Amino acid sequence: MRVMVLVKATEDSEAKEFVADAEGMAMLEAMGRFNDELRAAGILREADGLKPSSHGKRIAFDGDARRVIDGPFPHASELVAGYWIWEVKDMDEAVAWGRRCPNPMPGPSEIEIRPFYEMADLQLDAGAAADASPAPLPVDRLPVVPLPVDPLPVDPLPADSLPADPARSGGGAS
Repeated sequence: MRVMVLVKATEDSEAKEFVADAEGMAMLEAMGRFNDELRAAGILREADGLKPSSHGKRIAFDGDARRVIDGPFPHASELVAGYWIWEVKDMDEAVAWGRRCPNPMPGPSEIEIRPFYEMADLQLDAGAAADASPAPLPVDRLPVVPLPVDPLPVDPLPADSLPADPARSGGGAS
């Protein structure tokens, strides 16, 4: 069973960038040791931290319309500051590992554990629709398409043949 463990943001994590002071470094070291334990147990699949929402964007959907919303976003406790992806036997094991986690923030904080949908969760109920599509392939994960081992060589373009990027040079169309 795969789960995503969400480190919930706090007012502090949203208000400032990470500071590599003694407290920040001690937190990183404790989290590093915990991640090593997860890795050694074969639980850890992925982990990372996120910058405050002031660096983010949201895209709001309404039918065919799209609206971009610049961060920061309200309600820090509803935002995500980091995550892990774990492979566990069941939710009880995920909770047991979650209880061992060092506090990911300097003050009070929360983590949230959510299971991923698996292919078995997406099977159609035979009685739900008379003309149901054929059942998905009998796999327990979505298919992964491997990249070729030896990708085709690409001849890079000479730097002087590339168009100037006005966003990078500070210029723009006048």
